[in-house]
Amino acid sequence: MPVEGICWINNEIVRLEDARISVMDHGLLYGDGIFEGIRFYNNKAFLLEPHLERLVASAKALALELPQGIPELSTTLQSVIKEYKNHHGYIRLIITRGKGPLGINPALCKTPELIIIASPLNMSDEQAQKKGIRTIIASTRRIPADCLDPRIKSLNYLNAILARIEANNAGVEEALMLNQQGYITEGTVDNIFIVNNGELYTTPSIDGSLAGITRDLILNLANDSGINTHVKSLAAYDIYAADECFLTGTGAELIPVNEVDGRKYSDCPGNIFKQLKNQYQNSLIQRQ
Repeated sequence: MPVEGICWINNEIVRLEDARISVMDHGLLYGDGIFEGIRFYNNKAFLLEPHLERLVASAKALALELPQGIPELSTTLQSVIKEYKNHHGYIRLIITRGKGPLGINPALCKTPELIIIASPLNMSDEQAQKKGIRTIIASTRRIPADCLDPRIKSLNYLNAILARIEANNAGVEEALMLNQQGYITEGTVDNIFIVNNGELYTTPSIDGSLAGITRDLILNLANDSGINTHVKSLAAYDIYAADECFLTGTGAELIPVNEVDGRKYSDCPGNIFKQLKNQYQNSLIQRQ
């Protein structure tokens, strides 16, 4: 069955099943590339500017040349959204090192490749939003930030995939990952928040979590509504003992968690989660 969606590649928009990339592309061979996931609502990209700023920063960190400048890239992305048949969806913006001979030397790849995919992405259903999801703390540890900085949004997700395999084997929907010091970093593809005594906590990038765009929005919304926020290291104990727990991300949006390692939260979705979700949805309307 064809996957729904379209793709901008080789300077044209094609159906996903007709998109082609060289087997010698170093993004495929070695994960040498970066990406951004961007939601769009009513044919308008949501929080596009911070996403593109993060893309530029990731490219600089990898010494990867952008094949288009930001104004041109914004125009290309909007043309894909316009061509897509649905008013709401998900954009995967990918830049690879491009084609080159075997071997990891990036200097041998002369032309970076730009790919923009528009497709549906639903990471939680109505049942999950009503009752929350179950999670475990994986035995797979996050790659230390001093080995691979989590602020680089690279194509290499094998570390997270190993943790997700653990979640699949445990029969739960998501896995949380620890760093080498035993602190919580994030989920496999999402940032984590907990609520304790009416205050909101999330983990810092220095512990191995992505500097999430949605994470930053939730922190700002919470501060605007008078909720005290904290960005600090969290141990498994903090997750177990919390009043509420939820996950955020561009793909995930906001997902309540009702269980971690068999420990259930008595209130899921919790009041803070419901308040912030309502504020998040209002922010979508305001930005359209």
